[in-house]
This record gives sequence, structure tokens and C-alpha cells, in this order.
Amino acid sequence: MSKAMRQMPGQPGRSERQAGEARPGSGLDEAEPPPRIGNDTGAGLLEVALRRENLLRAWKQVRANKGAAGVDGLDIDQTAATLRISWPAIRDSLREGTYRPQPVRRVMIPKPGGGERELGIPTVLDRLIQQALLQVLQPILDPTFSQHSYGFRPGRSAHDAVLAAQSFVQSGRRIVVDVDLEKFFDRVDHDILIDRLRKKIPDPGVIRLVRAYLNADIVDGGVVLKRTRGTPQGGPLSPLWPMCCWMRWTRNLNSGAMPSAAMPTTVTSTCGHSGRANG
Repeated sequence: MSKAMRQMPGQPGRSERQAGEARPGSGLDEAEPPPRIGNDTGAGLLEVALRRENLLRAWKQVRANKGAAGVDGLDIDQTAATLRISWPAIRDSLREGTYRPQPVRRVMIPKPGGGERELGIPTVLDRLIQQALLQVLQPILDPTFSQHSYGFRPGRSAHDAVLAAQSFVQSGRRIVVDVDLEKFFDRVDHDILIDRLRKKIPDPGVIRLVRAYLNADIVDGGVVLKRTRGTPQGGPLSPLWPMCCWMRWTRNLNSGAMPSAAMPTTVTSTCGHSGRANG
């Protein structure tokens, strides 16, 4: 893989041609904050994602996450061997906006409380591209999220959410409202998500690529299914999208007298003895 990355220009400019699987319950919420790469927040962000140093860091994370092969059947080592030959063409298609992600492989895993959770396992190549995007998007988007949100965020974890909830109780609040958003990942509206991303990420190449990942087909038992909404969990980018969709709601919730500690699909709020809450 490193040999393929050597073909990347060291200081690429914006081309005239525009433009991993995250372990279930793993990690992104307890990851170290990713370092910023320059001050790029505008129309050059795709080139930042495609820089050699960013791709090598993304590949290291994909390899560390391990994970199963996607629909192409290629594991991490097999993908690395393929990229030594095919990466320049893939890079060009990303810049030109013609790259199309491969379908994700549907896997159903049991939930601890009953029922099943749907995972969509991308190919190793698509996990690499998603991880490279995540490393440049997260430093821009994360500061816009609510300070009361803890799930899948750098330097934050479920443990921090529990500590926050405990502090609310210790301050004298005794009434707890626990909300679970059922099938939240399955119902994310693509148009709403893209609209919110455009306001923060003014790079059409990145927006186009994100849309392509949202619209990627699903393969279930040999049957190809089209997707018009939802973001199956399983790819490096998937935890980021719900946070973009519900950050306005969590802000409104915490604008009144009912502080909360929120994870991606659950929120626990507290209020005083009377049970009255604003917001």
C-alpha cells in the first residue's frame, strides 16, 4: 500500500478535474482527536483527503480495525496488492467525480436487548476512502456538535456521558427522561443530511462523494437492493452522519432547563423536583 501511496504528489493543488469498516461499537467515540491537516475547509478538501500522508494514516487505521472483506471478497492484504496497480486510476476517478463505491454487504447482528442491528460492510478500498474523508471532515464538523453529545466523537465516550448524567443527579435533579430513537440509522434522510453538509463543507467533490456513499447499493444474500434513505452502520463515516442530522435537536433540547447526556441514538435528560422542563 505504501508503494501505491508513493505515487501521490507531495503537495497537490486543486485539479481542474473536480471532484473502513468501523468495528461495531468500537470506537470512534474513544479515539484520539485527529490532527488537523492545514486550514483547508473549502474547495480543496478532497485534495487534502487524497494527500499521501492522510491516506497512509487512513490505511493504518483500516488495517488496525481489521474487519471482514466486502462484496469483492478482498481482505486487507489482497486490497493492498491490488492498490499498488490500480490506485492512480482510482485517484483520478475520485478527482473527476466518476468514482462509484461498491455495494455494501449486509450483515445482521443481534442486539443485547433483543432484535437485530443492520451492518453494511464496505469493501476495504471504500473503508480506506471513507477513513481518509473522515480524517478531514471530523475536525471541521465535530466542533459544531452539541457539547452534550458523547457518542462516536474524538476524546469522548459513553463513560463520559454517564459521568455527565451523574453530575446532573448530584446537582439535585431527580427526574430522568430516557429516550431511544428506534432505527435512527435506518431512517436518516439523505437530502436533509446533504443540505446540512453543504453549509459546512463547500467542496462539491466531497459532497458528491458523500452522496455516492449514501446511495451505495446493499447486497443481501446475492440480491442487490437500492437505498434511498438510511446509513447502515459499518463504515468509518457512518457514525458521523447521525450527529450531523440531530445536532440542532440536541441544541434545542439543552437550550432550556433540561440538561442531557446524549449518545447517537439515545438521550438521557434530567430536570428538577417538580418535573417541569423547558426546551
